[in-house]
Amino acid sequence: MRGRLSRSVAFALAFGASVTGLTVAAAPLAAQTSYSPYAESPAAALARYVRTLASSPRDFSALIGAGRAALALGDSDAAAGFFARADEINPNSPLPQAGMGAVSVANGDAYSALPYFTRAQQLGAPVATFGADRGLAYDLMGQQAQAQADYRAALGGTDADEARRRLALSLAISGNKAEALETLAPLSAKGDAATARIRAFVLALSGDSNGAMRAIDAAMPGSWAAVAPFLQRLPALTSGQKAAAVNLGIFPETSGVAYASASPPPVFQQPPAPTSDNAERLSGIDQLLRAKPAPAEPVPSWTAPASTQMASVNLPSRQPTAEAKATNARAKKIWLQLASGPNADALPDQFQRIKSKNREMFDGIKGYVAKSPDRSRLLIGPFRNSADAETFAEGLESVNAFRWTNSETDTIVPLGS
Repeated sequence: MRGRLSRSVAFALAFGASVTGLTVAAAPLAAQTSYSPYAESPAAALARYVRTLASSPRDFSALIGAGRAALALGDSDAAAGFFARADEINPNSPLPQAGMGAVSVANGDAYSALPYFTRAQQLGAPVATFGADRGLAYDLMGQQAQAQADYRAALGGTDADEARRRLALSLAISGNKAEALETLAPLSAKGDAATARIRAFVLALSGDSNGAMRAIDAAMPGSWAAVAPFLQRLPALTSGQKAAAVNLGIFPETSGVAYASASPPPVFQQPPAPTSDNAERLSGIDQLLRAKPAPAEPVPSWTAPASTQMASVNLPSRQPTAEAKATNARAKKIWLQLASGPNADALPDQFQRIKSKNREMFDGIKGYVAKSPDRSRLLIGPFRNSADAETFAEGLESVNAFRWTNSETDTIVPLGS
């Protein structure tokens, strides 16, 4: 199981272990938007699905959801059991096959994963639904061009954010640092917490270990020393080894290959033939479902996506007072300055010209104006931290953008207001 880390890999799975007392989540194995339609964690989703299955063991949707949630938690054995049971209930659905393919990829077994994805596609699944996982299988095999094609297809699916992260890493493995950083820019703009880690990997894969360590230290001060040996070794690995290291925490040693697992990953047979592994997992799932269910938790309400994409979103717990609004608006924040000049009326046209050259990056991004007595600044933001702002700036074309932090006396208003 992927959650049991060997010491040789704990390089802190670059960010999966506790570094100087700071715990940072490791790279997810499946896009976290796909395990639940609710705004909940993988653990909460898994608990909810298990409660459903305790009363309705043949609930196909709950089995698929439980498998995806278990996979997001790093428990590939449990995920395989849920997907295998779902396949027994509905063998004509592509979802269990795609799930078993994702399990194989999570275990580092790319070659066993491909037949599952082939079968899922034969059963009618579009590539957008499994491209993030099949792309990683190709990456592990050193076939970066095919991997990137699948990641791009998955950008239109529910796993879009994870596909974008994996695409950036794959581009860096291919030696395309500039496009890799540009690919990350939309995630940085909306404050994606994993972007700083992925950016550090991109720099390391491109041979810039010093830049990678600076990026890590900016995101997690004091942590660079713990991951420096790992980052410095990355450029010397083969393409497949690089993909395994940065995506799965599988890192080669002189005595062989060290997996982020205490035991070798299981090898699955070509679907749909059942295996003894599946039988054992199904038995385990049966035991789980026979256990007394945990007390029900309040079912979270579905949270609709925001209508616009912001560089940073902070939702207040209650309606702030007018005084609090003014204080918050003038608090020190990190922005990117795109242009400046004495004539604020010219900035909307400048913003549209910049946006026309970087349409994908600026999708949903609003402009702001910081007004002072002698000039006005065209801004985007605010950003969560300096690393996110720099990632966005590096992806821009034909724009000399730079980081700017407002003072508490600056007046910042939406562009055009």
